[in-house]
Amino acid sequence: MSAQHFIVATAGHVDHGKSALVIALTGVDPDRLPEEKARGITIELGFAHLRLGEFEIGIIDVPGHEDFVKNMVAGVGAVDAALFIVAADDSWMPQTEEHLQILGYQGVRHAVVALTKIDLCADESASVAAVREKLRGTPFADAPIVPTSIVAGRGIDELKSALSSVLASTPPPRDSGKPRLAVDRAFTLRGIGTVVTGTLSGGEFRRGQSVVIQPAGMNARVRGIQSHSREVESVGPGTRTALSLPDVALAAAGQPGVARGDVIALENMGVSGMCIDAVISRSARCESGKGRPALKHGARVRIHHGSGNVAARVLLYRAPIVAPGESIVARLRLERPWFACTGDRFIVRDWSETATLAGGIVLESGVPARFHAPAHQRLLAQRAAAPADIEVFVGTQVERDGIVRGSALLTDSVFSDREIAAAAARLVECGRARQVGEFIVHADWWKALAKRAADAVDAAHAAHPDLAGLPLTELRALCKGELGAPGLFDTFVRDLCGDGFAQSGTALARASHRPSLPPHLEAAGARIRAAFAAKPFDPPPRRELAADSLSQQALRFLREKGEVIEFADDLFLTSTAYARIRETIARFIQANGPATVSELRQALATTRRVMLPVLDRLDREGFTVRAGDRRSLRAAKPAADSRPPIS
Repeated sequence: MSAQHFIVATAGHVDHGKSALVIALTGVDPDRLPEEKARGITIELGFAHLRLGEFEIGIIDVPGHEDFVKNMVAGVGAVDAALFIVAADDSWMPQTEEHLQILGYQGVRHAVVALTKIDLCADESASVAAVREKLRGTPFADAPIVPTSIVAGRGIDELKSALSSVLASTPPPRDSGKPRLAVDRAFTLRGIGTVVTGTLSGGEFRRGQSVVIQPAGMNARVRGIQSHSREVESVGPGTRTALSLPDVALAAAGQPGVARGDVIALENMGVSGMCIDAVISRSARCESGKGRPALKHGARVRIHHGSGNVAARVLLYRAPIVAPGESIVARLRLERPWFACTGDRFIVRDWSETATLAGGIVLESGVPARFHAPAHQRLLAQRAAAPADIEVFVGTQVERDGIVRGSALLTDSVFSDREIAAAAARLVECGRARQVGEFIVHADWWKALAKRAADAVDAAHAAHPDLAGLPLTELRALCKGELGAPGLFDTFVRDLCGDGFAQSGTALARASHRPSLPPHLEAAGARIRAAFAAKPFDPPPRRELAADSLSQQALRFLREKGEVIEFADDLFLTSTAYARIRETIARFIQANGPATVSELRQALATTRRVMLPVLDRLDREGFTVRAGDRRSLRAAKPAADSRPPIS
């Protein structure tokens, strides 16, 4: 059975024994900096590895001192569970509470609480009860609390057992096919080049794979991969990962490169941007006053996401402040490009990095729409109410945009391509959307666009009843803003043609439309029709049919409509007369055999002026075949014999 990979982060106040507990659990000292050794506190992120039965656990040890909370936040951006640590002799402290809120904002829902230094506690049960009371109303209200003492050697096995039990009920790290590595360390090794490390989430990286370093958008290739100090060909979510990127330099002053806070991702997973729309939530446990600043509209803050942070302005929607216990839609105007995916969680801290203010979830990344547009606000409100519901995210985007290319739908989100496609299919199945080629279109939007086209066609029929319909060039211009994608306009026209419309050459018309003479040509048209009716097989020549300009216009209309057929410069017949001529010729030849021009002329009671051009056309159409001075009907090809051969 293959191991299940999880990431567990420590959390808790400074000097409560986090690093000592990691050493006791793994045998690895996570404090690696000389300054950490000298001061006796954790300053930077530390890392260790623990194997518990079927579980392969990467442990991230975070600083507990208030000066290094920003480093703590960088370590808990993609963890599956927390090892929450409270010292029995010190109880609940400011960073204990701050770390608890940060874990909640990051969506961590599973934890084991280690009650350390239990040997210094006079009343163990009271200490456990006090911690349990502090956890009330939090995601960790029912987390196991394990008393431990490094000095007395107590509780380590029980702690391992509790970790195994909690991880057994923890969902495995999500694999959406969209891997991302938030870089928490970047350095060079002789003979290897640039190496980055971080916690891998969202998918798998493979040796030789092409990647993109965000937010700069630099391309790179993975030469080698390590996980827990072992060389591997590929690595999946929930693992501490080191990638060798030899064709990328370390970032330096004024020089592009890779650094902590960057994200290693794949192409087509979105782009970095200067703006994020999100829902921001403040814990009800946030205390007003006592040095904790309020989160106001226009505040300059630090947005901690992944392993880095970026300065931003908070623009609230319909509220001047985010009060404790509230969630409000906001726009974050970033001070430099940042890479985040729709659905990501982040932390909001004050500008001076002295307090954690709130947490948030990205509702739209990249280049969001105009913030106060009603359609966009509807999207944000619905997503804020259901930030993990894929159907809400797909439905709101299709509803707001009207039309979305299926392959581009939520590619910059935490949802997998399969989840997105399934949600779009359900949207189509229930009638809220339509699949139009490679596009998903909102049903009401498509209906409204079709109504605009129908109105334009009807207006064209009313203004120009003599024309075939609305020129397609005019319809294309009418729909250019909505149907600019290649091939989409043609798809739209085909869809209309299946719903009561017909394409006539380069025009679109109602299927029931029959071009009619405009009022000023009706009299001339009536005279021409009367002339054809009087002598259907021997009509007057052009000079008599169209003796004036109005008659010429009427004759041209009848010809373009198909009511009249031009056989020669001076010969016109109605389409009805031509059909009767074909029938008469066919009956005559079938009854009498091949016939001459004279015989056919007499059968039709017409003249050679009419008969010769008509027969030439019948020959070209393949209706008749000329042999010498006689014409016969072209023999029909015999039908294929479908009977089986006689053996």
